[in-house]
Amino acid sequence: MSTEGFRRKLTAILSADVKGYSRLMGEDEETTVRTITAHRAVITAVILKYRGRVVDAPGDNILAEFVSVVDAVQSAVEIQEVIRAKNADLPENHRMEFRIGINLGDVIQEGERIYGDGVNIAARVEGLAEGGGICISGSAYEQIENKLALGYEYIGKHTVKNIVKPIRVYKVPVGPETVVKVTDKKRVAPKRRQSVALSVVIALLLAAGGVALWKSSQRKVSPPAEIASVEKMAFPLPDKPSIAVLPFDNLSEDPKQAYFSDGITEEIIAALSSVPKLFVISRNSTFTYKGKPVKVQQVSEELGVRYVLEGSVRKAGDKIRITAQLIDAFSGHHLWAKSYDRNLSDIFAVQDEITKNIIMAMQIRLTEGEQVRAAAKGTKSLEAYLKYLQANEYLNRLNIESNALARQLAEEAIALDPEYAWPYYALARALLIDVWVDTRKSPEQILTEAKQLLQNAIALDDTYAEAYGLLGYVYSLARQHDKAVPLGERAVALNPNSAESHYRLGKILTFAYRHEESISEYKKAIRLNPIPPDMYLWSIGLSYAFTGQYDEAIAWCEKAIRQAPNSLFAHIMMAVVYSWSGRDEEARIEAAELLRINPRFSLEKLAERADPKIISALRKAGLN
Repeated sequence: MSTEGFRRKLTAILSADVKGYSRLMGEDEETTVRTITAHRAVITAVILKYRGRVVDAPGDNILAEFVSVVDAVQSAVEIQEVIRAKNADLPENHRMEFRIGINLGDVIQEGERIYGDGVNIAARVEGLAEGGGICISGSAYEQIENKLALGYEYIGKHTVKNIVKPIRVYKVPVGPETVVKVTDKKRVAPKRRQSVALSVVIALLLAAGGVALWKSSQRKVSPPAEIASVEKMAFPLPDKPSIAVLPFDNLSEDPKQAYFSDGITEEIIAALSSVPKLFVISRNSTFTYKGKPVKVQQVSEELGVRYVLEGSVRKAGDKIRITAQLIDAFSGHHLWAKSYDRNLSDIFAVQDEITKNIIMAMQIRLTEGEQVRAAAKGTKSLEAYLKYLQANEYLNRLNIESNALARQLAEEAIALDPEYAWPYYALARALLIDVWVDTRKSPEQILTEAKQLLQNAIALDDTYAEAYGLLGYVYSLARQHDKAVPLGERAVALNPNSAESHYRLGKILTFAYRHEESISEYKKAIRLNPIPPDMYLWSIGLSYAFTGQYDEAIAWCEKAIRQAPNSLFAHIMMAVVYSWSGRDEEARIEAAELLRINPRFSLEKLAERADPKIISALRKAGLN
């Protein structure tokens, strides 16, 4: 046979099929085809998430390849978890259980197809798996033995069709409970008295503060293959326990439900942030990893934290499944992991429990007051809470259309529960965004409305740090600095972990011409939010410019423009800084850029809110 057009390679092969597929087709062809089509789409998405490639998918079979066995096995575990969750919503006679086999082997590639014993072995190993189960070959096991502590059961050597030598096969436990060491099927089960003794040991471990150690042995998902290095940290490690909460994956069938998983993530971040003994990375930074396949080590080193929390949310009707796992990036160990299958009405209790378990696993002792604050939610109305989450999602998009929807949802949430503080804050944010995008005629009226909304929020929750900070910002816009500064300082005192509160205090100090102090607050905000929005960057740049430190000012504003090339305010501040530093030609170029972004830009309108020195610099740059 000619080998022209062929090439050989070593690859990780995943083979999957449906147990009892012929029976399902015989009973109801149309439903079976619809179900397999939906399942295939979900499986393909998971394969792509772990950097795999679907090679072929005829009938009920799926063949995929991965560069890494680690990725292949992690993909298989997640596939089975997702399919198991989807099956829970189907009638029993329509449920599909996939068998998955994984092998590391040599294959021949022709175009996009792969052939050879490596593929055949994966298919034979798949046939040894149970419905909803995973089996891997000995060659695959050798690659993950010390990397993925999922737990493996050796089920012996098997002689399979068309393969000369017997194949060593391992079973990968899946489902709610897993083990963490390789077991031999021939091993005798422990006697009851041994189990009792083990329970006593567990109880002693828990009593002695061994919660993290014991829980790590119950993990379902493996630790990262690599551990983080303090030497490689982009920022100095804080002197207290530090954590980044990654966006929880939305495993719901409807992508529009992402606001719900995002909201849960933000709630956990907010609850942890209220604990002064923790250092918590801002939502804005962690959400830059949303939908991206990243390692815990990478997150730890880029954000400068020791602990990383990740998880997933699946919402179907009035049911939710939430999984969460806390990882120590320095050891690669899971300190805590758990799945929750609850009614949607239990969402607040689940969030509280997750937060408390994280704090316990990180060995943080809370005072009673801190515990109450960390668990506080503010409403018993699930509908009001969901509308607030949706409003918050729209606010983060920062455009006119989304802002209008955010206003509507916040107003509906307030109508549903007038005692719920957060929607008042969301509505005030929406109004203030309107001020800057000029969608209403009277900024003075908007400021008055926003002030009242924020005062309402604080009256309902006097520990609401962000509401104090935004109220201080409103007073700054009204040039009432004597009221603004204490409110900004109150926000930071209430929640030292809030990047937004430090940023707001920085803005308040800028408006009050206390620029050196504002630089300090902006730096704290950026440390808590290491991948900050562009407004953090050009704001600190402007403060440096006000103090005559033009090189620093230019560097920060340039960084803002690189991050957000179409940010109107980034170009405004860049033009101002260039003008003040005597770089008139660059200032004129920036002025042209901001007119490109907004041809209707009005310097006269900006003058109603901005410092006269800024307006003078923009006129010098050619704007009018």
